[in-house]
Amino acid sequence: QVTVRDALNQALDEELERDERVFLLGEEVAQYDGAYKISRGLWKKYGDKRVIDTPISEMGFTGIAVGAAMVGLRPVCEFMTFNFSMQAIDQVINSAAKTCYMSAGSIAVPIVFRGPNGASAGVAAQHSQCFAAWYGHCPGLKVVSPWSSEDAKGLLKASIRDDNPVVMLENELLYGVPFEMSEQAQSKDFVVPIGKAKIERQGTHVTLVSHSRPVGHCLEAAAVLAKEGVECEGGGVINLRTIRPMDIDTVEASVVKTNHLVTVEGGWPQFGVGAEICARIMEGSAFNYLDAPAVRVTGADVPMPYAKNLEDNCIPQVKDIIFAVKKTLNI
Repeated sequence: QVTVRDALNQALDEELERDERVFLLGEEVAQYDGAYKISRGLWKKYGDKRVIDTPISEMGFTGIAVGAAMVGLRPVCEFMTFNFSMQAIDQVINSAAKTCYMSAGSIAVPIVFRGPNGASAGVAAQHSQCFAAWYGHCPGLKVVSPWSSEDAKGLLKASIRDDNPVVMLENELLYGVPFEMSEQAQSKDFVVPIGKAKIERQGTHVTLVSHSRPVGHCLEAAAVLAKEGVECEGGGVINLRTIRPMDIDTVEASVVKTNHLVTVEGGWPQFGVGAEICARIMEGSAFNYLDAPAVRVTGADVPMPYAKNLEDNCIPQVKDIIFAVKKTLNI
């Protein structure tokens, strides 16, 4: 069993060792071992040139990272939370995402933007937003969103090796969660291909599609529903893993089998990841196999409240997923 934190740390360590062009920068990543201890031990091992503490200026250090990527280095740029990436969104979108296209492919920007995304616990509106839909909207970026330790390690290694800008949206509440990791997943050659979803649980009645922390909620909901005779498949038990490019083929194949679709995410409903999945299913051949309207389970359409009881009501819970499944199955 390996925690998500240790899986990310392993991935960074292995990639820093493998390729001397890789370096890490951000607030508190070096001497303090990282605000969330993701970069623990790396500064002591690799020194000031490879693991760099920055001032509290997202626009500044993100710009430095993007410039470094343009001249052939491979930076890993950590945001203490993705809410603070708003300070640097000009660098992420205008400088990183668009440059390859605008230079007719002559300038690659091999950079990874990573850090915690979405709601943590008790940190109110300024720290709780999910940016999967924001960054997933923008051509020129790849966007990944891991759930398990295997996802985290494999996607981070794949992202560092990719020649495009990649946004990696982790979840703070998952960092300390242990997951089973196979020997293969712990090898230095292990990568999870970007753009491929993973079926976490097979089923016949309903397709549940999710990413990041809600994948766990979907699996819990599927276990409860299975006792009641409902077999779920999707992040409930299709784990998207990648937001852009989205693996809609895996979702379509499942919907053809189950005839029902429920999407689950922590982000806001309007223009969300679930909205995109529903639209793509609507436009494709799988639409003809749906026996009921697709249902979205999302965060509440409000900035996150600070109070615990209100926060719980704003984030999709297992009971909300079960309710949505029963609604779409009309039971």
